[in-house]
Amino acid sequence: MKIHPGHFVAIVGGACAGSEAAYQLASQGIYVAVFEQQPLPYGKIEDGLPKWHVKLRDKEEKKINEKIAHPYVSYIPNTRLGDDIQFDDLVKNWGFSAVLLASGAWRDRPLPVEGISQFANKGFYYQNYFVDWFNHYHEPGYDRHQCEVFDGAIVVGGGLASIDVVKILMLETTAKALRERGMDVDVISLEHRGIIKKLDELGVKFEDLGIEGCTLYYRRRSIDMPLSSISGEKTAEKIAKAGQVRQKILNNAMEKYRFKFQELSVPLAPLSSGDRLEGLVFQRSEIVDGRVKVIPGSEHEVRSPLTISSIGSIPELIPGIPSKGELFVIPDEDNGKLDGYEKVFGLGNAVTGRGNIRESAKHARLVTSGLLEHYLQWTDEDKARIEAGGTADEAEIKERDLLSIAEIEAIREKVHKAQQHAGYDNNYERWVEKHLPVRLENM
Repeated sequence: MKIHPGHFVAIVGGACAGSEAAYQLASQGIYVAVFEQQPLPYGKIEDGLPKWHVKLRDKEEKKINEKIAHPYVSYIPNTRLGDDIQFDDLVKNWGFSAVLLASGAWRDRPLPVEGISQFANKGFYYQNYFVDWFNHYHEPGYDRHQCEVFDGAIVVGGGLASIDVVKILMLETTAKALRERGMDVDVISLEHRGIIKKLDELGVKFEDLGIEGCTLYYRRRSIDMPLSSISGEKTAEKIAKAGQVRQKILNNAMEKYRFKFQELSVPLAPLSSGDRLEGLVFQRSEIVDGRVKVIPGSEHEVRSPLTISSIGSIPELIPGIPSKGELFVIPDEDNGKLDGYEKVFGLGNAVTGRGNIRESAKHARLVTSGLLEHYLQWTDEDKARIEAGGTADEAEIKERDLLSIAEIEAIREKVHKAQQHAGYDNNYERWVEKHLPVRLENM
């Protein structure tokens, strides 16, 4: 590749938002370095989207591969911001024109129950930890964390992710009960057919399996669950319609997977035995003027060998990056600019906190478009000149604050050293083939 003066942008995170931003920039003739904490850049497509979403996973990962493989994109795997490289060093010393944070939302929002953290992995899991285990435990030689599944579990949540968690619990307990009867049924076929239909095919009644089933507890009403969105103005008619759709989605899932649901329930305190969580104290609630209001005197105990919190994901806080509460300090979500930094911008879930594939890519395009137009001031004429083999002279480089060929070569050298340190041979296709996990459907 012939090097030309221009811009070199660093992107932290290579999944939906990061790969989309990388492609948008690279397509304009801008050099991009994608730093990824995992061997592969798939993020929650691989570790957070339950493994029964085979077609969706493969489709999205193919898109990411095509974008990361662009000749203007340099990929650096196994490199974690805050550990392997420091934020201030990346921003101030590497020489990049801009740094984009597309690090996603990997941290679970803390369950607001005092003392709950002491029971982590002792009868209590957070969603991201649990789903990551579910997605990978079938792999030969799996040596990551282990999770136990118990019948009668408690799940605290209310969104689509919590529906996935209760489905995992029901699929795992049903598959275990069938194995005990000499029937080896994988969880993917159970999910695709639905538990009841699959049992009918096997000539087994759910009631005969002796499964109590898990229960999803939600602090609001079923019609308030964020299972479908409302577009445009929130009129009374649209709100009522959305409530009906949400109720239907919930009812269909309960019918297919046999979990239970308890609305208007707020977790209050842990129940424990020794160092292990054995359930939660809940308080009943009501909705008053759109707000959750707990009902005094309604406390009641719910005992269970397993509790999972699924109340949302937030960005991991990284040393050096300004944050307030759960999020990075980004005053304007549309431009993504990090507070106090001229050339640092946030993308996707790291900014929006919404774990939606389409929204993540859409936000990446929005921020990248603004970056090109307003910050880098890169035009179609620049792209056309590069494609024609032209270059900027010294006067234009200085006037437009472009990186010279020497500056771009210096960054490329640093990137190459980081790739070597990560064990990456700069052959992306071969790297993917080597590190792609074994799929359950292929076993």
